[in-house]
Amino acid sequence: MSVGLGSGEHRYRVVENWAKLPDGWEFRDVAAVAVDSKDRVYVFNRGQHPMMVFDRDGNFLRSWGEGLFSRAHGIHIDSDDNLYCTDDGDHTVRKITTEGKVLMTIGVPNQPAPFLSGKPFNRCTHTALSPKGEIYVSDGYGNSCVHKYSPDG
Repeated sequence: MSVGLGSGEHRYRVVENWAKLPDGWEFRDVAAVAVDSKDRVYVFNRGQHPMMVFDRDGNFLRSWGEGLFSRAHGIHIDSDDNLYCTDDGDHTVRKITTEGKVLMTIGVPNQPAPFLSGKPFNRCTHTALSPKGEIYVSDGYGNSCVHKYSPDG
């Protein structure tokens, strides 16, 4: 059965069983999803395979991030298709290629700032980029603030 949502020009249809996962794989606590310029869909989750990549039709392409992430939280893709992955479990933001190569890490893994100190990071949650490439990081759970970085961190 197809489920429709919305009204007028803004009507959407749920695509049942869109993601075709490898046998035995599952999504676990999906925290974020993003789509790059080539319509590849990145699913950031808290399971055994933190980053799962699909084509627009839901065909599984690859996974990466095993052993890298503590607790997936946010994902943002820039105009060059680099991913900004926020890990609130190890208090970092990582800039990563679409193939999973880490280009930059902001924050020190597993070293949270003191609670509500205003210093980066204590369970950072998400990123946003300005047109100039400046990086804004929401540091929500343990700090309740926003940090700003230059494009190179």
